[in-house]
Amino acid sequence: ALTVSSCGDDSGPTAPLFQAKVMAVHASPDAPAVDLLVDDAIAGTNLGFPNATPYLEVRAGTRNVKVNVAGTATTVIEADLPLTAGAAYTVFATDVVADITPLVLADDLSAPATRKAHVRFVHLSPAAPAVDVAVTGGPVLFSNTAFKGYSAFTPVDAGTYDLEVRLAGTSTVVLPLPGISLAAGKIYTVWARGLVGGAGAQALGAQIIVNN
Repeated sequence: ALTVSSCGDDSGPTAPLFQAKVMAVHASPDAPAVDLLVDDAIAGTNLGFPNATPYLEVRAGTRNVKVNVAGTATTVIEADLPLTAGAAYTVFATDVVADITPLVLADDLSAPATRKAHVRFVHLSPAAPAVDVAVTGGPVLFSNTAFKGYSAFTPVDAGTYDLEVRLAGTSTVVLPLPGISLAAGKIYTVWARGLVGGAGAQALGAQIIVNN
């Protein structure tokens, strides 16, 4: 139920000026694979659920972004995104395919303090109720997060955690997340994916993106 995507820092100290970084995440559980176009130029192809692209260098300013069914000209999402030079963003394709919409988040990639990691939670399981994310049998880390809701990047001690997703405000566990390893200096996005009652690739689960 838990898989990891790594999106390394591909900008480096010689990254061109006046560019932003944009990551695309396929978070629509019943949508087909997609292509990503920026200003009608292909930036990524055949991205399937629940995968993510690396950060892509994109010219700053207002950019037209399209998400097309892979290998076709059929656009399922189109948005004009204002991108700030030097900033980083994640664009999630969310909801079931009949109601697919983008969720655009600004990514704070500031380096964590010594022996710390940064983690945020994004709820992207359509029709699932609001949830809390907590240490197993312990305190809540992210509370009362509804569908398409998200937290800020939050500093935590580096280490390995057993976590659980609970119905908000209760002790009812809907998804156990054992053995979550958070390395010092790393930045993570944990997002709830899939469908309540879903099977196979559409089963309720969680995905971890390493943002740096």
